[in-house]
Amino acid sequence: MKTPLTALVGIEHPIVQTGMGWVAGPRLVSATAKAGALGVLASATMTVEELRAAVREVKSRTDRPFGVNLRADAGDARERVRIIVDEGVRVASFALAPSRELIAELKDAGVVVIPSIGARRHAEKVAAWGADAVVVQGGEGGGHTGEVATTVLLPQVVDAVDIPVIAAGGFHDGRGLVAALSYGAAGVAMGTRFLLTSDSTVPDAVKARYLAATVKDVTVTTAVDGLPHRMLRTEMVAQLERAGRLRALAQAVRRAAGFRRLSGLSWPAMVREGLAMRHGKDLSWSQVLLAANTPMLLKASMVEGRTDLGVMASGQVAGVIEDLPSCAELVTRIMSEAAHVLRTLPSP
Repeated sequence: MKTPLTALVGIEHPIVQTGMGWVAGPRLVSATAKAGALGVLASATMTVEELRAAVREVKSRTDRPFGVNLRADAGDARERVRIIVDEGVRVASFALAPSRELIAELKDAGVVVIPSIGARRHAEKVAAWGADAVVVQGGEGGGHTGEVATTVLLPQVVDAVDIPVIAAGGFHDGRGLVAALSYGAAGVAMGTRFLLTSDSTVPDAVKARYLAATVKDVTVTTAVDGLPHRMLRTEMVAQLERAGRLRALAQAVRRAAGFRRLSGLSWPAMVREGLAMRHGKDLSWSQVLLAANTPMLLKASMVEGRTDLGVMASGQVAGVIEDLPSCAELVTRIMSEAAHVLRTLPSP
């Protein structure tokens, strides 16, 4: 299936595996790439040295295109960009909009720039700055999320920009891919569906919690960092919602220090991010710090298997996923389902 996305990044199928912290490592990314989709390494939870090693490991496993997800506001962002350029990584994706200058630097080096956005105006901004494509995540998606459903947000963005639009939030099968294409998207991006594969390094006990979840077990809470955050409802989430301010602040400082060492963000940068988040919102300082240490809460689950001590970001699709295929099996299934749907559509 050829779309503007497959042509842009040189992949076989219009499917993207998103850069999930602690989840999207070399094994998952290389398995996705081998399956003909675009795998994206999550670099925010890696040191610079770990990122270079991860990129080289993916390259040793496959010669197919893959990407790296970056934080544009990291203190060592330029160093990470240099790794992408030096190592010949095909795609740079961003959770926060990169600057016009950073986009130009990457494009001059032949790197495809694909920011993720959650509003039409953000898509218009990065498109004007030269982004090659955008990932548009609707409210069904996992992690930080907005209030607008994918079915409403996606056509807005498709109509607003003239670059490929990749749909995210609520996708897990071939029917969803066809639906996204019908809205004008060039492909779909999926996080939770790739997390729940046999190639994912997430501990089996954690995967079992996801598979056991119903749609009603996937909730949106502001208790983690003051912003809407979609995740599985667990006792840990309930504890965060019940925690007093002083206890939450103490926990936040400890975890924020750990994330600072990993991410390359300086304390001033973390404070600036917190101030930006706090502006116009009723956030406590503990919530501001929690925004920086959320990755450490994710690590407890996604790496250490401690569902009692961590949080589990999740899209709503976790409630309808029932198996753990390999990435190759998943991509093949999605494309087969999409082909079947297209063949059986009523003729005009």
